[in-house]
Amino acid sequence: MVQGIGFRYTTQRLAADLKLNGWVRNVSDGRVEILAEGSQENIEKLMQQLADHFGSYIKDKEVDYGKLQESLKGFQVRG
Repeated sequence: MVQGIGFRYTTQRLAADLKLNGWVRNVSDGRVEILAEGSQENIEKLMQQLADHFGSYIKDKEVDYGKLQESLKGFQVRG
């Protein structure tokens, strides 16, 4: 549960700094979902930066690496 602490907008800023494309959004059950396209190294950096900044708020995380779609432009906050 990381709502109300600026998680999505911080994620957007950090992802943009790392030249990642994708989005971050709230899920109806209180979770936050991130879809990021870019190098695995930069995605791992994003995850570490989020852990460093919001570690006490993050109770669990799941990371799944898939095939790069290269269909996204920029990094957006959704819903």
